[in-house]
Order: sequence, then C-alpha cells, then structure tokens
Amino acid sequence: ERERERERERERERERERERERDEERERERERERERDWEIEREREREREREREREREREREGAK
Repeated sequence: ERERERERERERERERERERERDEERERERERERERDWEIEREREREREREREREREREREGAK
C-alpha cells in the first residue's frame, strides 16, 4: 500500500513537471510572437519613413 502511494506521488510529480514544461513552452511562444510583432512594426515604420522620403524628393523635384 505504501509503495502504491509512493508511486502515485511520483506520478503526480512527473505530471507537475510536464505542466511546468508546457507553461514554459507557452511563454517562449508568446515571447516569439511579441518579437515577430515588433519586427513587423519596425518594418512598417521603415516603410513609412521611405514613403516620407519619396514625398520630400517629389516636392524638391517639383520646386525646381
């Protein structure tokens, strides 16, 4: 009986460990998602800056 109880306790501990690993993996996935979002936003900002530069260039060309 005590042996079965120890075995159940070990199984519960293994399950807790698996749950911690799943939590950590979900957190890493959320971090990767934040990084992707940040990269996308940076690229959009670079594109807006290029568009503003093209607009300034057109204005300079039009002023000549």
